[in-house]
Amino acid sequence: MKSIWIVDDDQSIRFVLERALAREQLPVRSFSQTRDVLAALEGDSPQVLVSDIRMPGGSGLDLLTQVKERMPGLPVIVMTAFSDLDSAVSAFQGGAFEYLPKPFDISRAVELVRRAVDESLREAVAEERADETPEILGQAPAMQDVFRAIGRLSQSHVTVMITGESGSGKELVARALHKHSPRASGPFVAINTAAIPKDLLESELFGHERGAFTGAQAMRRGRFEQAEGGTLFLDEIGDMPFDLQTRLLRVLSDGQFYRVGGHQPLRSQVRVIAATHQNLEERVRQGAFREDLFHRLNVIRLRLPPLRERREDVPMLARFFLQRSARELGVEAKRMSEAAMQSFAAFDFPGNVRQLENMCHWLTVMAPAQVVEVKDLPPELMVGGERMAGGGAGLSVVPAAVGLAPPPGADQTAAAESGWVPREAAALGLNGAGLGSSPAAAPAIAWPQGATGEPGADAGSGSDHELVAAPAWLMGLESEARALLDAGQTEVWEVLSRRFETQLIRTALDVTRGRRIEAAQKLGIGRNTITRKIQELGLED
Repeated sequence: MKSIWIVDDDQSIRFVLERALAREQLPVRSFSQTRDVLAALEGDSPQVLVSDIRMPGGSGLDLLTQVKERMPGLPVIVMTAFSDLDSAVSAFQGGAFEYLPKPFDISRAVELVRRAVDESLREAVAEERADETPEILGQAPAMQDVFRAIGRLSQSHVTVMITGESGSGKELVARALHKHSPRASGPFVAINTAAIPKDLLESELFGHERGAFTGAQAMRRGRFEQAEGGTLFLDEIGDMPFDLQTRLLRVLSDGQFYRVGGHQPLRSQVRVIAATHQNLEERVRQGAFREDLFHRLNVIRLRLPPLRERREDVPMLARFFLQRSARELGVEAKRMSEAAMQSFAAFDFPGNVRQLENMCHWLTVMAPAQVVEVKDLPPELMVGGERMAGGGAGLSVVPAAVGLAPPPGADQTAAAESGWVPREAAALGLNGAGLGSSPAAAPAIAWPQGATGEPGADAGSGSDHELVAAPAWLMGLESEARALLDAGQTEVWEVLSRRFETQLIRTALDVTRGRRIEAAQKLGIGRNTITRKIQELGLED
């Protein structure tokens, strides 16, 4: 393993960390100033970088920016005094792994370094597997047309527009275009323009100068600068705000742009690949998309077929995803019987390849035998897939419980043994691990449709109709609240709110491997809010 690099002008801090990490048999290398680190990077690289913010001769934030330009996957831990926490938080925008407030507990510092080392090793394994994994799989004629188009475009710098339904693999095609292009040695930078708030998207694309707006405490490079010499993939371009379309058009036509708050034009040497699931011609007619930008992007259009148009690829894709899921979970790969595979191939997969991948992961976890039979398939395949129209969210079996009661009428004992999670919470992508007051983590049971309020429940009676009218998680919350109220429990609001907040925050932190700022973004709350909640709920450990 490579060394842990410590950068701090305070010799006592360096000494304490060196001794603590040495006791853990972690190799260490120390620096007193940032220029020595930059010089050392010319011939070596660390496993993890631990850096102070305020140092004579160079800022730790500037060092973070320069290090991330060279090694984007390197975990960087920022050390700072409590008075500098705002600066430390801003470092997350530059890609910091975590911050370590001074004065720090040495055991916490070592634990944080170990987490960063684990993250670094995981990233290295993921990159190695990515290099070994085929970019795109497909033998259907429609996919062969896509492969031929990629081959023809391999030596071109032309702008490409990829169209296709959600989950069909548009980013994979963009990555393949980049990998086989003259820009392959440059970076591939992807951004989903629909996933970033309008007020932040301009800064994400073009960067900003220090002081350009409230909270801009340091200069930040945008995606166009990060992709310099490589490829910028703009996903869901049809959802880009209209005023930003004008700025994008100027970059594509003139090859230059300004950072937010900047006055110096910057040149852009970037190949742009855009993608959308929408009908851009219709968006142009509606006045929601600039016609001149449409023609600028639509130089070469590449249509990616949905999975239902390439059913002959389903068996090959299913085997591939079952093997990959098994490898990730460290178990033997499941196999599908001929009848089960026929059912798979006959399904329309409204969520396309992404939905197929999710189902294969589900089977790896949930199928009881090594050979998957028809009876083992997800219920969605047996009812026509109406509940799967969202592309994979909403599987009947989801990870462990949030601690709320099951829907009225469901088997309470089975619920207590298996755990129950609101479908809406599962759709957030949070896995429910680490409950404080819930049962041990175990797969939840699939409730009968009449008890969950899912489509297809029997609406013949008034009571059944009422069950259908409300989502299952609301009925579960009502059941839990009634039980507490009937038992004379006081502060029911506090009890249930605390339980729900604890689960959401723990799960988000688990998903983001402890990165608080990223967890806050996923939950839609502010960084100060998640810090306060962690303290209030006693989640520091």
